[in-house]
Amino acid sequence: METYLPIIMLFVLFLLNIPIAFSLISSAMVYFLFINTSIPVTLVMQRFISSASSFPLLAIPFFIMVGSVMNYTGISRSLLAFADSLIGHKTGGLAHVNVALSTLMGGISGSANADAAMQSKILAPEMTKRGYDLPFTAAVTAASSSISPVIPPGINLIIYALLANVSVQQMFIAGYVPAFMMALSLMIAITIIAKRRNYAPSRLVPAPVKERLFYFGKAIPALFIPFGIILGMRFGLFTPTEAGAIAVLLCSIIGLFFYRELKSHHFPVILKETIQGTSSVMFIIIGAMIFGYYMTLEQIPHQVAAALIELTDNKLLLLLLINVLLLIVGMFIEGGAAMIILTPLLLPAVLNLGVNPVHFGIIVIVNIMIGGVTPPFGSMMFTVCSILKVPLVDFVREVTPLLFALITVLMILTYSESLVMFLPNLL
Repeated sequence: METYLPIIMLFVLFLLNIPIAFSLISSAMVYFLFINTSIPVTLVMQRFISSASSFPLLAIPFFIMVGSVMNYTGISRSLLAFADSLIGHKTGGLAHVNVALSTLMGGISGSANADAAMQSKILAPEMTKRGYDLPFTAAVTAASSSISPVIPPGINLIIYALLANVSVQQMFIAGYVPAFMMALSLMIAITIIAKRRNYAPSRLVPAPVKERLFYFGKAIPALFIPFGIILGMRFGLFTPTEAGAIAVLLCSIIGLFFYRELKSHHFPVILKETIQGTSSVMFIIIGAMIFGYYMTLEQIPHQVAAALIELTDNKLLLLLLINVLLLIVGMFIEGGAAMIILTPLLLPAVLNLGVNPVHFGIIVIVNIMIGGVTPPFGSMMFTVCSILKVPLVDFVREVTPLLFALITVLMILTYSESLVMFLPNLL
C-alpha cells in the first residue's frame, strides 16, 4: 500500500485544487522522505536541477513567446478577416470563422488557452452582436480552441515527444491531418445547429474573388510562419528547438515591418508574459520528472502495462479502454498534467502491442484537448466562461453536440493509424 500512497495523495491534492506543480512535488517528496529513505535527498535535489537541463525544453519558452508576440502584431486580425472572406457567407458564418481562426492560429500560437482567451475578447462579442446565443458562442469558442495545440508548434506535441522519446518533427507533421479533421467535424455540427436556429451568416453573399485575394495577401506573412517552420526543419536548416527562436524572429519581423503594430513598449510586456508562462510550465515538468522518478523506482509503469495486457491483448480493445480512461481523467485533471502523468504509464503497454508511439501521441493529445472542454475542470471551459460570464450549466448544454463531433474524430484517429501517419510517412 505504501508504494501507491504518493499516487493516492496526488489525486487527493488535485481534488483539493492544489496547483499541479505543488501536487506533483509534494507527493513525490513524501515518498523520498518517508517511504524510500535509502536514496539521499541530495540526489533527489539533483533531479530537480537536471530535469530542467534539457536542450529540447528550450523550445517551450520560445513557443510561449511566439504566442505573446502574436497578440501585439495584428496577426490575429488579419487571419480573422481572411477566414471571414472565405466562409463568412455560410449558415452560422461567424461560428465557422471561429473554428477557422483557431485552425489558422494553431500553427502560430500552439496554445489552447491563449486561443480561447483571444477569441473570447475579439470574436465572441461580434457573434453575440449578430444574434448568436452567448452560451453557444462560448461553447464554439472553447471547442474550437482544442484544435490549436494539435497543430504545430503546440507545446503538448513537444512535451509528448520528450516523454516518449520520439521525433519532435514527426509529432509536428502528424498533427496536421487530425487538426483539420477536428475543424471539419465542428463545422458540420455548427451547420446543423445554425440551420435549426436560423443563425444568419456574417455575409449575405460570398466575398468576391478580388476581396479574398486581398485578405489572403494580407494574411500571407502570418500563414508563412507554420509552413516556414516545418519546411526549415524538413530541410535541416534548424532543429525543432531552434525553430522556436526562428518563429519568434519571424513574428517580430512581421509585426514590425508588415503589420507595423508591434512597438518597442510591447517588448517588456512580452518578456514578462513569457517568463510567467515558462515558469509555470517548467515547474510542472520538473514536478512530473520527480514524480516519474518515483514511479520508475517502484516499476509502476511496468506493472500498469502488465495489468493492461493481462486484461486484454487485443490492440483495438486496449486503445478503446485507454481512450475511456483518458477522457475520464481529462474531466478531473488539467490536460498537460494528465499527459505527463499517464504517458509513461500507458506507453509501454501500447508499444508491446505494436502501436506506433507517434500515433499514440496524437491519440493522447486529442484526448486531453477534449478534456479541456469538459466539466468539471476543463481549462478552456473555465477560460471562456470566466471571460464571457456564462453559467457552466448553460455551457455544458451547448457544448455537448460539439463534444460528440470531437469524440467521433477521436475514434476515427484511434483506429486509423495510416491516416495519422500519412504525412510523416510521406515526408
